[in-house]
Amino acid sequence: MNSDSGNNRKENSAPEGSAQEWRPSFNPWLITISVMCATFMEVLDTSVANVSLPHIAGSLSASTDEATWVLTSYLISNAIVLPSTHWLSSFFGRKQLLMGCIAIFTASSALCGAASSLGMLLAARVIQGIGGGVLQPIAQAVLLESFPREKRGQAMAIYGMGIIVAPIIGPTLGGWITDNYSWRWIFYINVPVGVAAVFMVRAFVENPPYLQRGSQRSIDYIGFGLMALFLATLQIVLDKGQEEDWFASTWITWFAVISAISMILFVIQELSSEDPIVDLRVLKDRNFAVGVLLMMAVGAVLYSTTAQLPLFLQTLLGYPALQSGLAVSPRGLGSMLSMIIVGRLIGRISSRFLISLGFGLLSVSVYILSELTLEIAKTNVVWPNILNGFAMGFIFVPLTTSTMATLKIEQIGNATGIYSLMRNIGGSIGISAVTTMLSRGAQYHQAILVNHMGPQDPMFQHRLIQIRDMLARLSDPHHAAQQAYGVVYGIVQHQAMLLAFMDNFRTLTLTSLLCIPLVFLFRAAKIGNRPAAAIH
Repeated sequence: MNSDSGNNRKENSAPEGSAQEWRPSFNPWLITISVMCATFMEVLDTSVANVSLPHIAGSLSASTDEATWVLTSYLISNAIVLPSTHWLSSFFGRKQLLMGCIAIFTASSALCGAASSLGMLLAARVIQGIGGGVLQPIAQAVLLESFPREKRGQAMAIYGMGIIVAPIIGPTLGGWITDNYSWRWIFYINVPVGVAAVFMVRAFVENPPYLQRGSQRSIDYIGFGLMALFLATLQIVLDKGQEEDWFASTWITWFAVISAISMILFVIQELSSEDPIVDLRVLKDRNFAVGVLLMMAVGAVLYSTTAQLPLFLQTLLGYPALQSGLAVSPRGLGSMLSMIIVGRLIGRISSRFLISLGFGLLSVSVYILSELTLEIAKTNVVWPNILNGFAMGFIFVPLTTSTMATLKIEQIGNATGIYSLMRNIGGSIGISAVTTMLSRGAQYHQAILVNHMGPQDPMFQHRLIQIRDMLARLSDPHHAAQQAYGVVYGIVQHQAMLLAFMDNFRTLTLTSLLCIPLVFLFRAAKIGNRPAAAIH
């Protein structure tokens, strides 16, 4: 492999077929294990701290609202680095960048665990997000380049297990570690994994000949600054919007305006720059553009469902944090099973059919969740979750291979950064949307239900008298009447919240169904000299 920049430009100008001839020296499965150790660790860290926030707040003398910045600070720095992964790989060399970022992530994890104040923890989380931001897109790019096109489905099945299963088991693992040890150990466990990952990457991962260190000629400072401003303000608006009543808040409005303007300027800058930090021209490829749009929808449905279910189980059914995590975690079993199956079906069955089937199963699983009541057993939540995870495998693997199928191999590094970013943005938008809809939907349904709490409603009066008579056995009749109204109002609040959850799940069902027609916008790709059965 020649690191000379002139040779690198010559390599990049070669026809697609010549680029595809490069293969790594080591077994692709050794490379898979090397990059997925770090990736699984990083994705796990995006959700493992969720259930530990109250413990973190108490330990560091902070409020719960302040503790949420432990999550937000990580997501902001992570989002800024994600799309610039390809540029950074070209500047530093992919292998060197990967090793350095794993080391940064590992060291900052140790700092997170040792934090003695909230400020120190937030600073360490920002550094951790910077180190972790490149791990997902680099892992995806390395796997796509290490395997021949006909085996990329298997590679994406392994990758999918990491990025879909890790966020699901994160809350359960975080709850178990926090309850049995300390919240600090959710960060300390990254250290041995990170050290092992550095040694494995050093041993098995190589820089491809068309992506050598120093191949970028200049730094796009303006583009990077606009991108950072756009993504940081967008993430803050999405995280704090509902809490601040969205555009009723002056500062949220200003942040939204700044985000929109900086996004427009960023797009203009990147399309006009000779050396853009993010090459947006890749979106001219129809398969990639359609795939990015669908991946945003997948992120929205996946993260929204994952965020809502524990809240439903804890607030309405009274499940403790660990039990709610255990009820949601079986989704990972469904994902692993389907990814093993789909990895073998890719190339034999139309990817359009597999993706459409996945979105169909996803809509069924979410619709089942919309039929839940307050008298359900845990199994009523477990089975739809398994089906939900099973559907995700049928979506993620063929969607990723179809999205990247028509790109030149030297474009994949840039494309995977954008692809991963849009999944995360979709998740942030989805969580913000369902949080807002849940709060306002509960108020709406409560207003309707309260209209039936009057003397003109015989069913309400009958129920009120029953509760009053029951409470009168424990206290005097006067207090029993007051307590009866309080009990009924509590029931109304629970029912209003339940109806809001049902509305949200039905909205996610419709979102999943609307994705199916978009699947048929994918065009046929080629493997070698023949059309790929996986795409057409």
